[in-house]
Order: sequence, then structure tokens, then C-alpha cells
Amino acid sequence: MALTGRAGLLAALGAVVVLLAPRPGLAMAGVALALTALVLADLTLAGSVRGLRLYRDGDRLVRLGESVAIGLVVENPGSRRVRGVLRDAWPPSAGAGPRRLSLDVPSGERRRLVTTLTPTRRGDREAVAVTVRALGPLGVAARQGTHHVPWSVRVLPPFLSRKHLPSRLARLRELDGRHPALVRGQGTEFDSLREYVVGDDVRSIDWRASGRRGDVVVRTWRPERDRRVLIVLDTGRTSAGRVGTAPFPLSGASAGPRGANGTGGVDGGGGRDGAAGWPRLDWSMDAALLLAALASRAGDRVDVLAYDRAVRAWLSGAARTELLSSLVNVLAPIEPELVEADAPGMVAAVLARARRRCLVVLLTDLSPSAVEEGLLPVLPRLSARHLVLVASVADPRVAAMASGRDTAGQVYDAAAAERLRGERRRITSLLRRHGVEVVDALPDDIAPALADAYLALKAAGRL
Repeated sequence: MALTGRAGLLAALGAVVVLLAPRPGLAMAGVALALTALVLADLTLAGSVRGLRLYRDGDRLVRLGESVAIGLVVENPGSRRVRGVLRDAWPPSAGAGPRRLSLDVPSGERRRLVTTLTPTRRGDREAVAVTVRALGPLGVAARQGTHHVPWSVRVLPPFLSRKHLPSRLARLRELDGRHPALVRGQGTEFDSLREYVVGDDVRSIDWRASGRRGDVVVRTWRPERDRRVLIVLDTGRTSAGRVGTAPFPLSGASAGPRGANGTGGVDGGGGRDGAAGWPRLDWSMDAALLLAALASRAGDRVDVLAYDRAVRAWLSGAARTELLSSLVNVLAPIEPELVEADAPGMVAAVLARARRRCLVVLLTDLSPSAVEEGLLPVLPRLSARHLVLVASVADPRVAAMASGRDTAGQVYDAAAAERLRGERRRITSLLRRHGVEVVDALPDDIAPALADAYLALKAAGRL
């Protein structure tokens, strides 16, 4: 049961009557009795909310930053019209709207209402509850009930770096020799024979074929195909740090069982706390998507592993045409775990899944303590069998702090920032001395920088 504003207004008018009446006690009893009668009459004549049948329809997938419409069909099998308001409650990060929906369903009929979701976080967003408030004909009181109508929407990574894909594919075509300019790559797989032109490397002349054809011909090469690229996402505590500027507003509020998501009533509200920057894990996922798209177009096999102290996700053997759709579905529900990543366990998981030599791309943070104490001791086991590339998302606020010199506080901040940058350079040098390729770039640059590093390895024939 719920009382409306009209009931409060009648109660206020009754209070005035009591104040003006010569016998206040008797007047108060009369006003209370009349108000109670009106409330009971309204509740008796209001449509039943318990007997309503509710069904959902709509999409189950949406990219972060986009909106999706979720339909809610309300069927009234009762004998009275159900007229009032409805609240379809979702977690705050689902971005559900409008907050209230008007409801008017005659007996034996059904109505379809639409809730629009504009999620502010990746992952699975599940409907919490539907609360219906059916008003009586007098508008004094209403019946209220809650229905659980399950539905979930998976919010996929937005893949913002796909804008860099056409330019990288053009460079890949140049390496493959399919570009109209016929620029040949420096791969190690034989491609074809062609006539010698001035400027060609004399070491590429095929003397036996030249003798047979009576002309000087050279061998051309292309980057290797059918190689394996294993992308490893570190989902430990360092991946939870927010860096850069979030392309979409993010929600810092967590969904609760009651109150915050409005399941306690139609009037329940939810808060939304925007936070600056994306987690490192989201930037790493965006870079992984660009690299996976590029490598699959290059004819390489792409596998993905997410790990902190256990395997959080594993994708292997996806067909080229299904790789991206499978990858975004696998990555969508993964969240950073607030635990220190287990580097030995991660290396063991990689070695167990990659028995033949491949390119292992590790997306992690170049934190001095995490690298020196965790990764470096076990890195020789990995680099002895595979080509390793470590990619890390740098914090642009460090560069901003390093440039401040106006006040004493800014000078101290700049000194701390320079020390941190020096530590990252030292860690980068240590990794390179172990034969590891390193990409350390700002959030907006990490995806194209990683793609460029892959193309450079491809052109050099190191895969």
C-alpha cells in the first residue's frame, strides 16, 4: 500500500477542520474515520498488482557508450483496470531511464513499456525488479507490488581504436606486397620472382632462375603467415588504476540490493558518481582488440588469456570471421581483481597453452616493484621459448606533474613525477636487456603503438 499526495492534502484539510471545530476530539475522530474510509475504498477499487504478468524483450548486447531499448510487456488478467506508475529498476551503472513510466492497462489487455539503457560500465547488467503502483479511482491510496522479471544486458568494450585499423591494414598490405606500389616486405617466406630493377639488393638475385630465363630475376619475400600471437591481459590490482580521460562518463556507484537501485519502491532513486579516466584494464582491452583485428587480417592465429592469480578468461581457436565478436564477449565481464598478480602462475599458464614458439604480448603495468619482484625472475623461462612484447599504459598525469614549476608544491610534485619516470625507464631497460620488446605509451596512444610494434616485428621477420 502507498498513500498519494492527495491523501496528505485531505489530511491537512482535516487538520484545519479539527482546529476550527468546537469539539476538536470528536472532529478528529470523524476526520480520521472519513480518511480511513476513503483509503480503504480506493484500495478495494484499485486494480490488482499481484496478478499482473510481465515479460521482457529487446537486445542483450550493447557497446559501451551506446544505448539499447528494453521492452516490458504488462498483461492485466484481472477484472479491474490497473492505472498508475511503474519503475523498472536496474543497477545505477546501467543508466536506465526514464525513472518512472505511466501505466494504464484495461482488464484483459496488455501494454508495452520501454526502458532505455545507456550503460556507463562494461560487463553484465541485470534487471533488479519491477515495482508497480496502481492508483484507486479517488487517487488517495494505491496498491504497490514488486515483480522480478529477469533480463541481462552484456555491455561490450567500445573498441575505440578501430579508427586506427585502416591505416595499419594499409601498412600491412605494403608488407605483403599487395599494395599498388609493389613495396615488398622483408619477411622470411618466399613470395615470387620478378625482374631485377636498379636499386634491388643483389643478394636477392636468384641465379639459377636467372640462368633458366635468360634474364636477371630476384626473389621477393613476404612476412610470415600462420604464426601465433598470444595476448595476455594482467587483471591484477595495477590494472584497476584509472588513467587518461574517459571517452564516456563512468559510474563509480555499485549496485545494492535495495535503496540505491530503487527496489524498495517506485520512488526509490539511484546515485551516479562519475570518475575521471578509464581503468588500465579497459585501455589494455582496447589495444588488444586492435592488435587481434590486425593480426587476424595478417593471417596469424590469435589467442587471448586474462590472468591475475587464476585464469579469468581464455579464448583460443576462434575463426578469423568470428574473432572480434568472440573476443568482445569474452572480455566484457572481466573486472580488475584487487590482488597482486601471480607472475610465476601467469608464465606457467602461458607455457602450458603455447608449446610452439609464438609472440606473447603481455599487457601489464611497468610498476617497479611488480616487475622486479614478480616478472623479472620468471621472464627467462618465457623469453627462452617465445618472443615477448610487454605493453604498458602510462599515466598522463605524471607528465603533467613533471612540467609544473610555479609553486613549491608543484616543484615537489615534479620531482616525484621525474623519479617515477626514471624508474619506468630503468624497468624498460632491464626488460630489453632480457630480449623483451617494450611499448610504453599514453592511454590514447597505446593501441596504435602496439599495432606499430607488431608490424615492425612482422616486417623484420622476427615472428
